[in-house]
Amino acid sequence: MKTATVLFSALVFSFYAFDSGAADLTAREIMQKVDDRDDGDNRISEMKMVLIDKNGDTRTRKIKTFAKDLITDKGEEDRRTIMFFLEPADVKDTGFLTYDFDAYDKDDDQWLFLPALKKTKRIASTDKSGSFMGSDFNYSDMTRKNLDAYEYKILKEDEVRGAKTWVIEAQPKTQEEIDQSGYKKSVVFVRQDNFVVVRAVHWTDIGDKLKYLDVTGLELMDGVWTTTAMTMTTKKNKLTEHKTELTFYNILYNQGLDDAMFNLRRLEKGL
Repeated sequence: MKTATVLFSALVFSFYAFDSGAADLTAREIMQKVDDRDDGDNRISEMKMVLIDKNGDTRTRKIKTFAKDLITDKGEEDRRTIMFFLEPADVKDTGFLTYDFDAYDKDDDQWLFLPALKKTKRIASTDKSGSFMGSDFNYSDMTRKNLDAYEYKILKEDEVRGAKTWVIEAQPKTQEEIDQSGYKKSVVFVRQDNFVVVRAVHWTDIGDKLKYLDVTGLELMDGVWTTTAMTMTTKKNKLTEHKTELTFYNILYNQGLDDAMFNLRRLEKGL
């Protein structure tokens, strides 16, 4: 269930060998392996975001991202991510900071710095279902989901670009989770050889729309399955309303990032 982080996050994958025992996994166990993947550490990358409206008109943004894992005293693996918009001029120096906590009972923290207003806005839990910077991704897509907040069911097996996948339905247990994520149901396609989510369909809670995630580029880098391209498309009544294309490049792992990179002071200072 983690996209992008995701994106941005999110997005972000590692390798597991598939064996005969994997065929006996439950849907919940499969999603746990997705969540437990090694997604690389001390990562620096650049991203091109293309926003496409229903008329085919486009807007392009360029972003630089830094991400680091932190091990807590309890042995939990938290992730901190900071993004800086480089282009175009109207969003330049906008910053986005995320504290993605491993503990499911702890709400993730997110802040958005708006240079035009010289103001940092904390993203409240009630706002995480909103669009991230005009894209088809929600703020909630930028962090890991609480696996215990969902019921999982294997619907069938399928293939995505020649790779075998499990097709798994994820149903939120509470209205609170629906309100925060913005989705009342999701179906995810998990590759059986590496536990990467390569496709997903999300049913939005508001507006009766469908969002289609598709990982169009996936490469093994330094032993980490890494997303190099993905799209999110919003449709209603089978008509495309909007689409976001993401391309990731200049991806580097193990860069020795300092903890001081990931705080509000650095967010407001910029690159």
